[in-house]
Amino acid sequence: MGVVRARARVGGTGRGVPRESVLAERFAVFAECLLTGVWIALASLPLVTVPAAFAAGARHLRRRTAHVGGGWREFVADFRAAGRGGRLVGVAGWAGAGVVWVDVRTVRAGIPGGSFVGAVGLLTLTGGVVAVLRAAAVWEPGAAWRGLLADAGRRTVLDPAGSFLLVGGLAVVVCSALLVPPLAVPALGAVAAAAVAVEERRRRR
Repeated sequence: MGVVRARARVGGTGRGVPRESVLAERFAVFAECLLTGVWIALASLPLVTVPAAFAAGARHLRRRTAHVGGGWREFVADFRAAGRGGRLVGVAGWAGAGVVWVDVRTVRAGIPGGSFVGAVGLLTLTGGVVAVLRAAAVWEPGAAWRGLLADAGRRTVLDPAGSFLLVGGLAVVVCSALLVPPLAVPALGAVAAAAVAVEERRRRR
C-alpha cells in the first residue's frame, strides 16, 4: 500500500515520470547521426585524419545510444586522441588508394592482365576501407590502431554480412556525392552508425 501511495504522489496516476516515445528517441538518434556526419566531414578535411574522424564520430554515437552525455567538445577530444596513430593509418590508406588508381589506369590502357590487377586492387581497397571503419567503430582512447586493424581485418572476412552492409553504406555516400554532393556530408554519420551497429551485432552473437 505504501508503494502504491508513493507512486500516486509522484506521478498522479501511478505511472511516474513519462518516458520519451520510441519514435521520438529513434528520430533523435537519426538526427544525431546527420549531425555527426557534419562533424566527421569537417574533421576529415586534412584527408589523412579520416580514420580518426570516424573513430571520434563512432564513439560519440555509442555515447548517444547509451544515453551518456557528450557533444562537440568530447568529439574533439576523441578526435585528437585517435589522431595520434590514426594519421599514419590515413596516410597508408591514401597511398593504397593511389596504387589502385594506377591499377585502374593500367586497365584503361589495355595492358595484358590489367583487368585482373584492377579488380584485385579495387577488392583490396574496399576490404581495407571496411576494416578501417570496423576498427574505428570500436576505438577507445589509448587503443593501438595496429591491433584494432588486425582484429577488424579478421572480422571483415569472418563476418561478410556486416562487411557488405558497410560496403552498401559507402556506396550510398559515393552516389550522394555524385548526384547531390551536400547529401554526402550527413551520410557519413549514417556510415559511422552502421559500423557501430555491425560491431554491436557481432559482439552479441
